Amino acid sequence: MRIISVRENPEYKDKTIEYLQNSWSEILPIIYEDCIKHSINAKDSLPQWYLLENNGEIIGCAGLITNDFISRMDLYPWICAIFIEEKHRGNSYSQILIEKAKEDSKNAGFKNLYLCTDHIGLYEKFGFNYIGQGYHPWEEESRIYQIDL
Repeated sequence: MRIISVRENPEYKDKTIEYLQNSWSEILPIIYEDCIKHSINAKDSLPQWYLLENNGEIIGCAGLITNDFISRMDLYPWICAIFIEEKHRGNSYSQILIEKAKEDSKNAGFKNLYLCTDHIGLYEKFGFNYIGQGYHPWEEESRIYQIDL
């Protein structure tokens, strides 16, 4: 298993954009393209984008961002777009991406990491605690989780 940081490996920019667009097709493609393109030379520690590679095959992704389209703009950073290919699920591979995001967040001086999701019971296994609801611009809400770093 290998985590590829797009910021550290900008040659993966186009592959990352394509992978995220395919993994999260309900998100407008320009959003990932614009964010990933500008993350490479960002002055601050955020955003970060990651690919998870297994034997040369990209099997997952995640991002580390300032806000995940959620009303709680007082909370950050957020791990977002956590995705593992279906045939690789059930192996805790998402935990590898979560640990990388935790490490990068802690190294950047943050005390907590957040995520929003509709899943109940999944992220608690990795140490996240439910702290309340958040609201999206598209009139939906999600559960907000926090983990101490």
